[in-house]
Amino acid sequence: MKPDIHPDYRPVVFQDATTGTTFLTRSTITTSRTIDVETADGVCTYPLVVAEVTADSHPFWTGERRIMDAAGQVEKFRRRYGRTTRGR
Repeated sequence: MKPDIHPDYRPVVFQDATTGTTFLTRSTITTSRTIDVETADGVCTYPLVVAEVTADSHPFWTGERRIMDAAGQVEKFRRRYGRTTRGR
C-alpha cells in the first residue's frame, strides 16, 4: 500500500438522533464533535457522529409502522389509488 494516501481509520461513536443510543465502531469519517464514553480502561474521548436513522430506530428493524405524511401526500394517494367502497 502507498503511504500517506489512506484516511485515518479510528474508533468513532455513532449516536442515533431519535433514540439517543450510542455504539462504538471504527470509521474513517471526520467530525469536530466528541463524546466521553465509559470503557473498561476508564473514560475515553471519541469522535461523535449523529445519525438520523440507525437499526435502533429504523421501522424495518424495530417492527413499528410509521407513516410520514408530507402535506397530505398519503391521503392524496389513498384518494387516488385506494380501495373503493364499491364491491368488485
